[in-house]
Amino acid sequence: MSEQSELVEALDEARELPDGDGKIAELERIVAHADAAADVRLGFDARFALIDAYNNHTERWRMLPPFGWCLAAFDRDPSLFDDWDAEMLRWYHKWAIAALRSTPRVGLAQTQAAMDDLERRFRTQGRSLQAVYNLRCRIADHLGDEAQARQWLTRWQGARRDENSDCAGCDPSRQAELLAGWGEWEEAVRTVEPVLTGTLGCAEQPEKALTTVLVAYLRLGRYDEAAQAHVRAYRRHRHERDAFPFLAEHLRFCALSGQHERGLEILGTHLGWLDRPYDDSSAMEFAAAGALVCRLAGEAGLEVSIHRPEYGDRPATDLSVAALGAQLLTTAQELAGRFDARNGSSHQSGRMAAWLAERPIDAEVTLPVDEPPDDWAMPDALPSGSRQDLVEPLRMGAIIRELEGRLDHYLLYDDGTVGVQWGRTLIQFEQLGEAKEILHARIIVERRLPADRLAEAYEFCNSWNHDRLLPKAYVHDTGEGELIIAGEVTTDLEHGVSASQLAALVNATIGPGAALAEAVADLP
Repeated sequence: MSEQSELVEALDEARELPDGDGKIAELERIVAHADAAADVRLGFDARFALIDAYNNHTERWRMLPPFGWCLAAFDRDPSLFDDWDAEMLRWYHKWAIAALRSTPRVGLAQTQAAMDDLERRFRTQGRSLQAVYNLRCRIADHLGDEAQARQWLTRWQGARRDENSDCAGCDPSRQAELLAGWGEWEEAVRTVEPVLTGTLGCAEQPEKALTTVLVAYLRLGRYDEAAQAHVRAYRRHRHERDAFPFLAEHLRFCALSGQHERGLEILGTHLGWLDRPYDDSSAMEFAAAGALVCRLAGEAGLEVSIHRPEYGDRPATDLSVAALGAQLLTTAQELAGRFDARNGSSHQSGRMAAWLAERPIDAEVTLPVDEPPDDWAMPDALPSGSRQDLVEPLRMGAIIRELEGRLDHYLLYDDGTVGVQWGRTLIQFEQLGEAKEILHARIIVERRLPADRLAEAYEFCNSWNHDRLLPKAYVHDTGEGELIIAGEVTTDLEHGVSASQLAALVNATIGPGAALAEAVADLP
Protein backbone atom coordinates (compact mmCIF):
# COMPACT_ATOMS: atom_id res chain seq x y z
CA MET A 1 0.00 0.00 0.00
CA SER A 2 1.36 3.43 -0.96
CA GLU A 3 1.91 6.21 1.55
CA GLN A 4 -0.89 8.19 -0.09
CA SER A 5 -3.31 5.26 0.30
CA GLU A 6 -2.27 4.82 3.92
CA LEU A 7 -2.96 8.49 4.60
CA VAL A 8 -6.39 8.31 2.96
CA GLU A 9 -7.22 5.27 5.09
CA ALA A 10 -5.90 7.03 8.19
CA LEU A 11 -8.08 10.05 7.41
CA ASP A 12 -11.17 7.85 7.10
CA GLU A 13 -10.38 6.31 10.47
CA ALA A 14 -9.64 9.69 12.07
CA ARG A 15 -13.02 11.06 11.02
CA GLU A 16 -14.67 8.34 13.10
CA LEU A 17 -12.71 9.13 16.27
CA PRO A 18 -14.63 10.83 19.09
CA ASP A 19 -14.15 14.59 19.25
CA GLY A 20 -11.23 15.52 21.45
CA ASP A 21 -7.52 16.17 21.61
CA GLY A 22 -6.66 12.72 20.26
CA LYS A 23 -8.70 13.23 17.10
CA ILE A 24 -7.23 16.70 16.58
CA ALA A 25 -3.65 15.41 17.00
CA GLU A 26 -4.23 12.63 14.46
CA LEU A 27 -5.75 15.01 11.91
CA GLU A 28 -2.90 17.48 12.38
CA ARG A 29 -0.45 14.62 11.74
CA ILE A 30 -2.24 13.73 8.50
CA VAL A 31 -2.22 17.38 7.40
CA ALA A 32 1.53 17.57 7.96
CA HIS A 33 2.15 14.43 5.88
CA ALA A 34 -0.17 15.61 3.10
CA ASP A 35 1.69 18.94 2.91
CA ALA A 36 5.05 17.16 2.86
CA ALA A 37 3.81 15.10 -0.09
CA ALA A 38 2.38 18.22 -1.80
CA ASP A 39 -1.00 16.44 -1.97
CA VAL A 40 -3.41 19.38 -2.19
CA ARG A 41 -6.56 17.29 -2.33
CA LEU A 42 -5.67 15.25 0.74
CA GLY A 43 -4.50 18.36 2.57
CA PHE A 44 -7.85 19.98 1.79
CA ASP A 45 -9.89 17.00 2.97
CA ALA A 46 -7.84 16.59 6.14
CA ARG A 47 -8.21 20.28 6.97
CA PHE A 48 -11.97 20.08 6.44
CA ALA A 49 -12.09 17.32 9.04
CA LEU A 50 -9.81 19.36 11.29
CA ILE A 51 -12.10 22.41 11.06
CA ASP A 52 -15.00 20.23 12.18
CA ALA A 53 -12.93 18.80 15.02
CA TYR A 54 -11.93 22.26 16.28
CA ASN A 55 -15.52 23.47 16.06
CA ASN A 56 -16.94 20.45 17.88
CA HIS A 57 -14.35 20.23 20.64
CA THR A 58 -12.97 23.42 22.19
CA GLU A 59 -10.97 26.49 21.18
CA ARG A 60 -12.83 27.16 17.95
CA TRP A 61 -10.42 29.91 16.95
CA ARG A 62 -7.95 27.19 15.98
CA MET A 63 -10.00 26.59 12.81
CA LEU A 64 -8.80 29.86 11.28
CA PRO A 65 -5.45 28.74 9.79
CA PRO A 66 -6.82 25.54 8.17
CA PHE A 67 -9.80 27.46 6.79
CA GLY A 68 -7.54 30.13 5.29
CA TRP A 69 -5.42 27.41 3.65
CA CYS A 70 -8.51 25.70 2.16
CA LEU A 71 -9.93 28.95 0.82
CA ALA A 72 -6.62 29.85 -0.83
CA ALA A 73 -6.30 26.36 -2.34
CA PHE A 74 -9.81 26.61 -3.76
CA ASP A 75 -9.14 30.03 -5.27
CA ARG A 76 -5.88 28.86 -6.87
CA ASP A 77 -7.42 25.90 -8.69
CA PRO A 78 -11.22 25.49 -8.43
CA SER A 79 -11.07 22.54 -10.84
CA LEU A 80 -9.74 20.35 -8.04
CA PHE A 81 -12.96 20.72 -6.07
CA ASP A 82 -16.67 19.98 -6.50
CA ASP A 83 -19.90 21.77 -5.61
CA TRP A 84 -20.00 20.15 -2.18
CA ASP A 85 -16.54 21.52 -1.37
CA ALA A 86 -17.68 25.00 -2.42
CA GLU A 87 -20.82 24.79 -0.30
CA MET A 88 -18.92 23.65 2.77
CA LEU A 89 -16.36 26.42 2.26
CA ARG A 90 -19.16 28.98 2.41
CA TRP A 91 -20.33 27.51 5.72
CA TYR A 92 -16.82 27.36 7.11
CA HIS A 93 -16.31 30.98 6.02
CA LYS A 94 -19.25 31.93 8.24
CA TRP A 95 -17.85 29.83 11.10
CA ALA A 96 -14.48 31.53 10.73
CA ILE A 97 -16.01 35.01 10.99
CA ALA A 98 -17.98 33.98 14.08
CA ALA A 99 -14.76 32.61 15.58
CA LEU A 100 -12.93 35.84 14.77
CA ARG A 101 -15.61 37.87 16.53
CA SER A 102 -15.55 35.67 19.62
CA THR A 103 -11.82 35.85 20.36
CA PRO A 104 -9.41 38.77 20.86
CA ARG A 105 -6.54 36.60 19.59
CA VAL A 106 -7.09 37.89 16.03
CA GLY A 107 -7.07 41.51 14.93
CA LEU A 108 -10.25 43.40 14.14
CA ALA A 109 -8.93 44.28 10.69
CA GLN A 110 -8.67 40.58 9.85
CA THR A 111 -12.23 40.04 11.01
CA GLN A 112 -13.52 42.89 8.86
CA ALA A 113 -11.48 41.69 5.86
CA ALA A 114 -12.95 38.19 6.16
CA MET A 115 -16.42 39.73 6.38
CA ASP A 116 -15.87 41.86 3.28
CA ASP A 117 -14.51 38.85 1.39
CA LEU A 118 -17.58 36.77 2.24
CA GLU A 119 -19.93 39.53 1.07
CA ARG A 120 -17.95 39.94 -2.17
CA ARG A 121 -18.21 36.22 -2.91
CA PHE A 122 -21.94 36.11 -2.16
CA ARG A 123 -22.62 39.15 -4.35
CA THR A 124 -20.53 37.77 -7.21
CA GLN A 125 -22.37 34.44 -7.03
CA GLY A 126 -25.80 36.10 -6.85
CA ARG A 127 -26.57 34.70 -3.42
CA SER A 128 -28.80 36.16 -0.73
CA LEU A 129 -27.02 38.46 1.72
CA GLN A 130 -29.15 37.31 4.64
CA ALA A 131 -26.23 35.48 6.27
CA VAL A 132 -23.97 38.49 5.63
CA TYR A 133 -26.39 40.85 7.38
CA ASN A 134 -26.59 38.39 10.27
CA LEU A 135 -22.82 38.43 10.77
CA ARG A 136 -22.45 42.20 10.28
CA CYS A 137 -25.21 42.81 12.83
CA ARG A 138 -23.51 40.69 15.45
CA ILE A 139 -20.08 42.22 14.79
CA ALA A 140 -21.51 45.74 15.18
CA ASP A 141 -23.20 44.73 18.43
CA HIS A 142 -19.97 43.20 19.69
CA LEU A 143 -18.20 46.50 19.02
CA GLY A 144 -20.89 48.44 20.87
CA ASP A 145 -22.31 50.19 17.79
CA GLU A 146 -25.97 49.63 18.62
CA ALA A 147 -27.28 52.03 15.98
CA GLN A 148 -25.39 50.21 13.23
CA ALA A 149 -26.38 46.83 14.64
CA ARG A 150 -30.06 47.81 14.57
CA GLN A 151 -29.77 48.76 10.90
CA TRP A 152 -28.18 45.40 10.07
CA LEU A 153 -30.84 43.62 12.12
CA THR A 154 -33.58 45.19 10.00
CA ARG A 155 -31.83 44.00 6.83
CA TRP A 156 -31.24 40.57 8.34
CA GLN A 157 -34.90 40.13 9.25
CA GLY A 158 -36.09 41.33 5.85
CA ALA A 159 -33.67 39.48 3.58
CA ARG A 160 -34.51 36.36 1.62
CA ARG A 161 -33.34 33.12 3.16
CA ASP A 162 -31.34 30.65 1.09
CA GLU A 163 -29.17 27.56 1.58
CA ASN A 164 -26.43 29.69 3.18
CA SER A 165 -28.70 31.09 5.89
CA ASP A 166 -28.38 29.90 9.45
CA CYS A 167 -31.00 27.52 10.80
CA ALA A 168 -34.51 28.99 10.60
CA GLY A 169 -35.10 27.83 14.17
CA CYS A 170 -31.95 29.50 15.50
CA ASP A 171 -32.15 32.88 13.77
CA PRO A 172 -34.94 34.14 16.08
CA SER A 173 -32.91 33.13 19.14
CA ARG A 174 -29.87 35.08 17.97
CA GLN A 175 -32.04 38.10 17.19
CA ALA A 176 -33.76 37.87 20.58
CA GLU A 177 -30.35 37.73 22.27
CA LEU A 178 -29.48 41.06 20.65
CA LEU A 179 -32.81 42.63 21.58
CA ALA A 180 -32.53 41.46 25.18
CA GLY A 181 -29.04 42.94 25.35
CA TRP A 182 -30.52 46.29 24.28
CA GLY A 183 -33.24 46.08 26.93
CA GLU A 184 -36.00 45.34 24.40
CA TRP A 185 -37.59 42.71 26.64
CA GLU A 186 -41.03 42.43 25.05
CA GLU A 187 -39.62 42.42 21.53
CA ALA A 188 -37.12 39.72 22.48
CA VAL A 189 -39.91 37.46 23.74
CA ARG A 190 -42.06 38.19 20.70
CA THR A 191 -39.19 37.31 18.38
CA VAL A 192 -38.77 33.78 19.78
CA GLU A 193 -42.50 33.08 19.98
CA PRO A 194 -42.51 31.05 16.71
CA VAL A 195 -39.85 28.80 18.21
CA LEU A 196 -41.58 28.40 21.56
CA THR A 197 -44.90 27.53 19.91
CA GLY A 198 -43.26 24.99 17.62
CA THR A 199 -43.82 26.88 14.36
CA LEU A 200 -40.03 26.90 13.91
CA GLY A 201 -37.55 24.52 15.43
CA CYS A 202 -34.36 22.52 15.17
CA ALA A 203 -32.28 20.12 17.24
CA GLU A 204 -31.17 22.95 19.61
CA GLN A 205 -34.67 24.24 20.25
CA PRO A 206 -36.62 25.21 22.24
CA GLU A 207 -33.90 25.20 24.92
CA LYS A 208 -31.75 27.77 23.11
CA ALA A 209 -34.68 30.16 22.66
CA LEU A 210 -35.81 29.73 26.26
CA THR A 211 -32.34 30.65 27.49
CA THR A 212 -32.19 33.87 25.47
CA VAL A 213 -35.33 35.22 27.14
CA LEU A 214 -34.71 34.16 30.75
CA VAL A 215 -33.76 37.64 31.90
CA ALA A 216 -36.43 39.21 29.66
CA TYR A 217 -39.10 37.14 31.42
CA LEU A 218 -37.79 38.32 34.79
CA ARG A 219 -37.72 41.99 33.73
CA LEU A 220 -41.29 41.69 32.45
CA GLY A 221 -42.50 40.17 35.72
CA ARG A 222 -43.30 36.84 34.06
CA TYR A 223 -41.68 34.92 36.88
CA ASP A 224 -43.37 31.55 36.44
CA GLU A 225 -42.45 31.49 32.76
CA ALA A 226 -38.87 32.43 33.61
CA ALA A 227 -38.64 29.64 36.18
CA GLN A 228 -40.09 27.03 33.83
CA ALA A 229 -37.86 28.19 30.98
CA HIS A 230 -34.74 27.89 33.13
CA VAL A 231 -35.58 24.41 34.43
CA ARG A 232 -36.61 23.15 30.99
CA ALA A 233 -33.50 24.49 29.23
CA TYR A 234 -30.91 23.71 31.88
CA ARG A 235 -32.19 20.16 32.16
CA ARG A 236 -30.63 19.68 28.73
CA HIS A 237 -27.74 22.15 28.84
CA ARG A 238 -26.17 20.67 31.95
CA HIS A 239 -25.36 17.51 30.00
CA GLU A 240 -24.03 19.05 26.77
CA ARG A 241 -20.47 20.34 26.63
CA ASP A 242 -21.22 22.57 23.65
CA ALA A 243 -23.96 24.28 25.68
CA PHE A 244 -21.28 26.19 27.62
CA PRO A 245 -22.17 29.52 25.89
CA PHE A 246 -25.71 29.26 27.33
CA LEU A 247 -24.65 28.79 30.94
CA ALA A 248 -24.03 32.49 31.61
CA GLU A 249 -27.74 33.23 31.17
CA HIS A 250 -28.68 30.37 33.51
CA LEU A 251 -26.31 31.80 36.11
CA ARG A 252 -27.70 35.31 35.66
CA PHE A 253 -31.22 33.98 36.07
CA CYS A 254 -30.25 32.30 39.36
CA ALA A 255 -28.51 35.43 40.62
CA LEU A 256 -31.34 37.81 39.71
CA SER A 257 -34.15 35.52 40.91
CA GLY A 258 -32.58 34.88 44.30
CA GLN A 259 -31.82 31.23 43.56
CA HIS A 260 -28.37 31.54 45.12
CA GLU A 261 -27.89 27.92 46.15
CA ARG A 262 -28.87 26.67 42.69
CA GLY A 263 -26.60 29.25 41.08
CA LEU A 264 -23.63 28.05 43.14
CA GLU A 265 -24.49 24.44 42.31
CA ILE A 266 -24.54 25.18 38.57
CA LEU A 267 -21.33 27.17 38.86
CA GLY A 268 -19.55 24.36 40.66
CA THR A 269 -20.83 21.73 38.23
CA HIS A 270 -19.43 23.51 35.16
CA LEU A 271 -16.42 25.32 36.58
CA GLY A 272 -14.05 22.91 34.88
CA TRP A 273 -15.50 23.82 31.48
CA LEU A 274 -14.15 27.34 31.92
CA ASP A 275 -10.61 26.00 31.51
CA ARG A 276 -11.32 24.75 27.98
CA PRO A 277 -13.99 27.10 26.58
CA TYR A 278 -15.21 27.03 23.01
CA ASP A 279 -14.39 30.70 22.69
CA ASP A 280 -13.18 33.64 24.76
CA SER A 281 -16.51 35.46 24.60
CA SER A 282 -18.44 32.67 26.33
CA ALA A 283 -15.63 32.30 28.87
CA MET A 284 -15.83 36.02 29.67
CA GLU A 285 -19.61 35.88 30.12
CA PHE A 286 -19.52 32.70 32.21
CA ALA A 287 -16.88 34.22 34.50
CA ALA A 288 -18.80 37.48 34.88
CA ALA A 289 -22.10 35.72 35.58
CA GLY A 290 -20.33 33.38 38.01
CA ALA A 291 -18.79 36.34 39.83
CA LEU A 292 -22.27 37.88 40.11
CA VAL A 293 -23.64 34.66 41.59
CA CYS A 294 -20.81 34.58 44.13
CA ARG A 295 -21.26 38.22 45.14
CA LEU A 296 -25.02 37.98 45.65
CA ALA A 297 -24.73 34.62 47.39
CA GLY A 298 -22.16 36.13 49.74
CA GLU A 299 -24.43 39.09 50.45
CA ALA A 300 -27.21 36.61 51.25
CA GLY A 301 -24.95 34.99 53.84
CA LEU A 302 -24.24 31.74 52.03
CA GLU A 303 -20.91 30.31 53.10
CA VAL A 304 -20.12 27.16 51.14
CA SER A 305 -17.03 25.59 49.67
CA ILE A 306 -16.80 25.17 45.90
CA HIS A 307 -14.35 22.76 44.34
CA ARG A 308 -12.26 24.03 41.45
CA PRO A 309 -10.55 21.14 39.60
CA GLU A 310 -6.91 21.17 38.66
CA TYR A 311 -5.87 22.41 35.25
CA GLY A 312 -2.35 22.69 33.90
CA ASP A 313 -0.11 23.95 36.69
CA ARG A 314 -3.07 25.00 38.86
CA PRO A 315 -3.77 22.45 41.62
CA ALA A 316 -7.26 21.42 42.60
CA THR A 317 -8.60 23.46 45.47
CA ASP A 318 -11.74 24.15 47.50
CA LEU A 319 -12.63 27.84 47.48
CA SER A 320 -14.94 30.02 49.50
CA VAL A 321 -17.65 31.91 47.66
CA ALA A 322 -15.70 35.15 48.07
CA ALA A 323 -12.41 33.66 46.85
CA LEU A 324 -13.98 32.03 43.79
CA GLY A 325 -15.87 35.23 43.02
CA ALA A 326 -12.61 37.19 43.08
CA GLN A 327 -10.96 34.74 40.67
CA LEU A 328 -13.89 34.83 38.27
CA LEU A 329 -14.05 38.62 38.43
CA THR A 330 -10.37 38.82 37.45
CA THR A 331 -10.93 36.42 34.54
CA ALA A 332 -13.94 38.36 33.26
CA GLN A 333 -12.17 41.72 33.51
CA GLU A 334 -9.02 40.43 31.81
CA LEU A 335 -10.92 38.95 28.89
CA ALA A 336 -13.11 42.06 28.52
CA GLY A 337 -9.96 44.20 28.55
CA ARG A 338 -8.38 42.09 25.82
CA PHE A 339 -11.50 42.41 23.66
CA ASP A 340 -11.58 46.16 24.16
CA ALA A 341 -7.89 46.50 23.33
CA ARG A 342 -8.52 44.59 20.10
CA ASN A 343 -11.68 46.54 19.29
CA GLY A 344 -10.48 50.00 20.28
CA SER A 345 -13.45 50.58 22.59
CA SER A 346 -14.59 50.00 26.17
CA HIS A 347 -17.85 48.27 25.27
CA GLN A 348 -17.15 44.77 26.56
CA SER A 349 -15.72 46.03 29.85
CA GLY A 350 -18.77 48.25 30.27
CA ARG A 351 -21.15 45.41 29.45
CA MET A 352 -19.55 43.07 31.98
CA ALA A 353 -19.49 45.83 34.59
CA ALA A 354 -23.23 46.30 34.07
CA TRP A 355 -23.79 42.57 34.61
CA LEU A 356 -21.69 42.61 37.76
CA ALA A 357 -23.68 45.53 39.17
CA GLU A 358 -27.08 43.86 38.70
CA ARG A 359 -29.37 43.39 41.70
CA PRO A 360 -31.95 40.65 42.37
CA ILE A 361 -35.58 41.35 41.55
CA ASP A 362 -37.87 42.24 44.44
CA ALA A 363 -40.08 39.18 44.10
CA GLU A 364 -40.06 35.51 45.06
CA VAL A 365 -39.47 33.09 42.19
CA THR A 366 -40.39 29.45 42.74
CA LEU A 367 -38.81 26.81 40.53
CA PRO A 368 -40.89 23.89 39.27
CA VAL A 369 -39.77 20.37 40.11
CA ASP A 370 -36.75 19.53 37.99
CA GLU A 371 -37.99 16.31 36.39
CA PRO A 372 -37.48 13.81 34.91
CA PRO A 373 -34.72 12.49 37.20
CA ASP A 374 -31.34 11.70 35.72
CA ASP A 375 -31.58 7.99 36.52
CA TRP A 376 -35.00 7.66 34.85
CA ALA A 377 -36.20 5.61 37.84
CA MET A 378 -39.84 4.57 37.72
CA PRO A 379 -42.01 5.08 40.83
CA ASP A 380 -42.50 2.05 43.06
CA ALA A 381 -46.25 2.44 42.76
CA LEU A 382 -48.46 4.33 40.35
CA PRO A 383 -50.38 7.30 41.78
CA SER A 384 -53.94 6.58 42.77
CA GLY A 385 -57.10 8.55 43.13
CA SER A 386 -59.29 10.84 41.00
CA ARG A 387 -58.67 10.96 37.27
CA GLN A 388 -55.33 9.14 37.48
CA ASP A 389 -57.21 5.81 37.75
CA LEU A 390 -59.92 6.51 35.17
CA VAL A 391 -59.38 4.19 32.21
CA GLU A 392 -60.22 5.79 28.87
CA PRO A 393 -59.54 5.07 25.19
CA LEU A 394 -56.12 6.21 24.02
CA ARG A 395 -56.22 9.82 22.80
CA MET A 396 -53.40 11.97 21.46
CA GLY A 397 -54.58 14.78 23.72
CA ALA A 398 -53.73 12.65 26.74
CA ILE A 399 -50.19 12.13 25.44
CA ILE A 400 -49.82 15.88 24.94
CA ARG A 401 -51.07 16.56 28.48
CA GLU A 402 -48.46 14.15 29.81
CA LEU A 403 -45.66 15.88 27.88
CA GLU A 404 -46.86 19.28 29.07
CA GLY A 405 -46.91 18.01 32.64
CA ARG A 406 -43.26 17.00 32.27
CA LEU A 407 -42.46 20.49 30.88
CA ASP A 408 -41.42 18.85 27.60
CA HIS A 409 -41.73 20.97 24.48
CA TYR A 410 -43.43 19.07 21.70
CA LEU A 411 -44.27 19.52 18.03
CA LEU A 412 -47.68 18.46 16.67
CA TYR A 413 -47.39 17.43 13.03
CA ASP A 414 -50.13 17.60 10.40
CA ASP A 415 -50.57 13.82 10.45
CA GLY A 416 -51.37 13.84 14.17
CA THR A 417 -47.94 12.63 15.24
CA VAL A 418 -46.39 14.29 18.30
CA GLY A 419 -42.62 14.75 18.37
CA VAL A 420 -40.36 15.62 21.30
CA GLN A 421 -36.62 16.31 21.10
CA TRP A 422 -34.76 14.81 24.03
CA GLY A 423 -31.00 15.12 24.18
CA ARG A 424 -29.59 13.31 21.16
CA THR A 425 -32.81 11.77 19.94
CA LEU A 426 -36.16 12.65 18.40
CA ILE A 427 -39.09 10.66 19.76
CA GLN A 428 -42.36 10.54 17.82
CA PHE A 429 -45.63 9.29 19.32
CA GLU A 430 -48.50 8.17 17.11
CA GLN A 431 -51.67 6.08 17.25
CA LEU A 432 -51.97 2.96 15.09
CA GLY A 433 -54.61 0.30 14.60
CA GLU A 434 -58.15 0.36 13.22
CA ALA A 435 -59.45 1.97 16.40
CA LYS A 436 -56.27 3.96 17.06
CA GLU A 437 -55.76 1.77 20.11
CA ILE A 438 -52.03 1.12 19.67
CA LEU A 439 -49.50 3.58 21.10
CA HIS A 440 -46.43 3.54 18.87
CA ALA A 441 -43.28 5.49 19.63
CA ARG A 442 -40.41 5.79 17.17
CA ILE A 443 -36.97 6.83 18.44
CA ILE A 444 -34.66 8.41 15.87
CA VAL A 445 -31.07 8.73 17.04
CA GLU A 446 -29.25 11.94 16.09
CA ARG A 447 -25.87 10.39 15.28
CA ARG A 448 -25.50 8.85 11.82
CA LEU A 449 -23.03 6.14 10.88
CA PRO A 450 -21.39 5.76 7.47
CA ALA A 451 -22.86 3.04 5.26
CA ASP A 452 -19.68 0.98 5.34
CA ARG A 453 -20.31 0.27 9.05
CA LEU A 454 -23.51 -1.68 8.34
CA ALA A 455 -22.27 -4.94 9.86
CA GLU A 456 -21.21 -3.10 13.02
CA ALA A 457 -24.59 -1.34 13.20
CA TYR A 458 -26.42 -4.66 12.97
CA GLU A 459 -24.18 -6.12 15.66
CA PHE A 460 -24.90 -3.13 17.94
CA CYS A 461 -28.67 -3.45 17.49
CA ASN A 462 -28.62 -7.20 18.05
CA SER A 463 -26.64 -6.73 21.25
CA TRP A 464 -28.98 -3.97 22.42
CA ASN A 465 -32.09 -6.06 21.73
CA HIS A 466 -30.56 -9.02 23.56
CA ASP A 467 -29.76 -7.03 26.69
CA ARG A 468 -32.57 -4.46 26.81
CA LEU A 469 -36.34 -4.76 26.82
CA LEU A 470 -36.97 -1.29 25.38
CA PRO A 471 -36.78 0.11 22.82
CA LYS A 472 -36.43 -2.40 20.01
CA ALA A 473 -33.46 -1.12 17.97
CA TYR A 474 -32.97 -1.47 14.24
CA VAL A 475 -30.88 -0.06 11.38
CA HIS A 476 -32.15 1.98 8.44
CA ASP A 477 -29.93 2.45 5.38
CA THR A 478 -30.81 5.80 3.78
CA GLY A 479 -29.25 4.80 0.47
CA GLU A 480 -27.22 8.02 0.57
CA GLY A 481 -24.19 6.73 2.42
CA GLU A 482 -25.64 7.00 5.93
CA LEU A 483 -27.14 4.60 8.44
CA ILE A 484 -29.83 5.66 10.92
CA ILE A 485 -30.12 3.84 14.22
CA ALA A 486 -33.72 3.91 15.37
CA GLY A 487 -35.92 2.23 17.93
CA GLU A 488 -39.56 1.62 18.61
CA VAL A 489 -41.90 0.91 21.51
CA THR A 490 -45.37 -0.45 20.70
CA THR A 491 -48.14 -0.95 23.26
CA ASP A 492 -51.62 -2.35 22.54
CA LEU A 493 -54.13 -0.36 24.61
CA GLU A 494 -57.28 -1.98 23.27
CA HIS A 495 -58.86 -1.90 26.72
CA GLY A 496 -57.92 1.72 27.40
CA VAL A 497 -55.34 3.41 29.58
CA SER A 498 -55.37 5.57 32.71
CA ALA A 499 -53.41 8.80 33.06
CA SER A 500 -50.97 7.21 35.50
CA GLN A 501 -50.40 4.24 33.18
CA LEU A 502 -49.83 6.58 30.24
CA ALA A 503 -47.30 8.55 32.28
CA ALA A 504 -45.44 5.32 32.99
CA LEU A 505 -45.45 4.40 29.27
CA VAL A 506 -44.15 7.82 28.22
CA ASN A 507 -41.36 7.66 30.82
CA ALA A 508 -40.54 4.10 29.75
CA THR A 509 -40.13 5.38 26.18
CA ILE A 510 -38.22 8.62 26.67
CA GLY A 511 -35.74 7.29 29.23
CA PRO A 512 -34.59 4.19 27.35
CA GLY A 513 -34.83 6.11 24.06
CA ALA A 514 -32.36 8.67 25.36
CA ALA A 515 -30.17 5.82 26.62
CA LEU A 516 -30.16 4.30 23.12
CA ALA A 517 -29.03 7.62 21.65
CA GLU A 518 -26.24 7.92 24.22
CA ALA A 519 -25.07 4.38 23.46
CA VAL A 520 -24.90 5.16 19.74
CA ALA A 521 -23.06 8.42 20.49
CA ASP A 522 -20.47 6.43 22.45
CA LEU A 523 -19.70 4.10 19.56
CA PRO A 524 -16.14 4.51 18.20
